[in-house]
Amino acid sequence: MAEWELFDQVGEVVRGTTPTELGDLHLRVHPRGVKAWFDTPEPGREHYEAQLINADLLPQARTRALEIGFHAEHRAETDNDAALTRLTAAEPRWRPQLGTAPVAGPFIGPATWRRVSETWLDPDLDGPDIAIEIGVRLVDYMRALEPHRTAPAT
Repeated sequence: MAEWELFDQVGEVVRGTTPTELGDLHLRVHPRGVKAWFDTPEPGREHYEAQLINADLLPQARTRALEIGFHAEHRAETDNDAALTRLTAAEPRWRPQLGTAPVAGPFIGPATWRRVSETWLDPDLDGPDIAIEIGVRLVDYMRALEPHRTAPAT
């Protein structure tokens, strides 16, 4: 299956399974992934993404990896740190939902960005249920993190 077709299917899974109470869902499919965010018509600097990354960015992978999770990509590193701090403060509440796979920390790529995401090393993207698996896992992140990302600071 072509990657574009795969991520188009992932987008359909996300559209069909995201709880409406999280907000007005928006999606953008691109050749190497799918980006999801809430409420604003244009993607925010904080969003959810499932994307292919090259092995040169993740040495544990032989050919590539699939990253699934949350990204903070503000221009200012302090804004990215604030987004990550808000989520890590709530980690005892979301970690049981997401398990041990998510890494909260620096982005895979630009050093000033932050993430709460997991990587699937050298994934088989031709499996019959792979689009469902990726889409459902991305929605797991939305369900677990979005209430804490948008909660008023305490």
